[in-house]
Amino acid sequence: MATPEIIEAFQRAGQGHVFAFHDELDAAARERLLADAAEIDLAEIARLHKTLVAGNASFAASLDGLTPAPYEPLPEHGGDPAAWAAAKTAGETALRAGRVAAFVVAGGQGTRLGYDGPKGTYPVTPLRKKTLFQVFAEKIRAAGLRYGKPIHWFIMTSHANHAATEKFFRDNNHFGLSPARVHLFRQGRMPAVDLQGKILLETKSTIAMSPDGHGGSLRALQRSGALDIMQREGIDTLSYFQVDNPLIRIIDPAFIGWHHLRHSEMSSKMIPKAYAGEKIGHFCMQNNRLIVIEYSDLPVAMQRETDPAGKLRYIAGSIAIHILDTNFIRRMAAGGPGVELPFHRADKKIPAIDAAGNPVKPVKPNGVKFEMFVFDAVPHAKNSVIIETLRANDFSPVKNAEGLDSPKTCREDQLRQFARWLNASDAAIETDPTGLPKPVIEVSPLFGYDEDSFTESWTRLPAKPTITDGLYLE
Repeated sequence: MATPEIIEAFQRAGQGHVFAFHDELDAAARERLLADAAEIDLAEIARLHKTLVAGNASFAASLDGLTPAPYEPLPEHGGDPAAWAAAKTAGETALRAGRVAAFVVAGGQGTRLGYDGPKGTYPVTPLRKKTLFQVFAEKIRAAGLRYGKPIHWFIMTSHANHAATEKFFRDNNHFGLSPARVHLFRQGRMPAVDLQGKILLETKSTIAMSPDGHGGSLRALQRSGALDIMQREGIDTLSYFQVDNPLIRIIDPAFIGWHHLRHSEMSSKMIPKAYAGEKIGHFCMQNNRLIVIEYSDLPVAMQRETDPAGKLRYIAGSIAIHILDTNFIRRMAAGGPGVELPFHRADKKIPAIDAAGNPVKPVKPNGVKFEMFVFDAVPHAKNSVIIETLRANDFSPVKNAEGLDSPKTCREDQLRQFARWLNASDAAIETDPTGLPKPVIEVSPLFGYDEDSFTESWTRLPAKPTITDGLYLE
């Protein structure tokens, strides 16, 4: 769209104020403003204003007919060992065929951790202080070596951290991965609007824009050309995860196998909730469809319901670990009646300028941001399957500077995992009652990224090292 056409389109849509200061801007500033404006789907904004702002539509979940979702329990919790073994074999076959890629949502900054930089560049490991990105890169590299097929890695950044993330990977030589198999692309953005639906200006030359949520990753994969790369490379299976969780088994053959054997379009991992009020989503069934109900939408009384054995009924917790079929992603990205992911409304205090161009720092919410959630794709997927995983093996996010889900708790969970692997391999290591080892040690994913790969590497060692403080295995 040519410059005059963009301005005219905004005027026709009742959003002409966006260009109120256009004539007083220099050439570079005009270009910035037009680039922001070109990202905006004006029809979409008008629809969202009508439904979510003026209409004050609520996305509070309906609870009619809600029941707990079924899932495949682990063998140690009553699952079928033969079915799990068959799933693992099927997953390994897919990996050897090169059908699987990894996909991390990494648009966030480390602000909540008191860290200035992309969250993926935050150091997390106990000894070497490896960053989140390095941990993931080494897991992906190791799995590619194990299955004889290098694995492509797709990384969704944001406008705020894309350049810094690119530089980080270049400066670190992509952590041993081929640059041709590491694909970075930006997340989409949405403009913020005021309570009358008018697009807010952050400055005279910039629109108040924000990321469109992790659900926006599906259309970002399409718009960026990432899905075309996958098609060219014979990839039909995407392992989705979020950047704050270094414990994750990114390449989990059993999970991939369950997904393929069930002909699922979108599969998910669950962990049993630690307690009734744990702040994670709930996998549920409603009208024969699998859905995710956020913890804030499920009444406390339902969260506390138990079965005859005394176990929580709504126990299947969502931890944002999924396997997606690439054709399903294309379908969701294309949208259409009944297929589009819904946007959610978030009322925020948004720094902006007023009609005279003066800065406004609001003390209460003055506008609305729009975002999509990836779990809203679950009801649209055919043959969805949920499998159980152990929190200790797959989930220890770094979200908060202190307390729960902090660098300290994540570091300790990594140490417990290393100790479990060693003890399972008959290499006795002293631990406290919580499983935390006395010596501070670290296992590189290149030595072992799960118990199976660790055991293989440990068994091959001609001489076993003494397990002391500072031991590093690679």
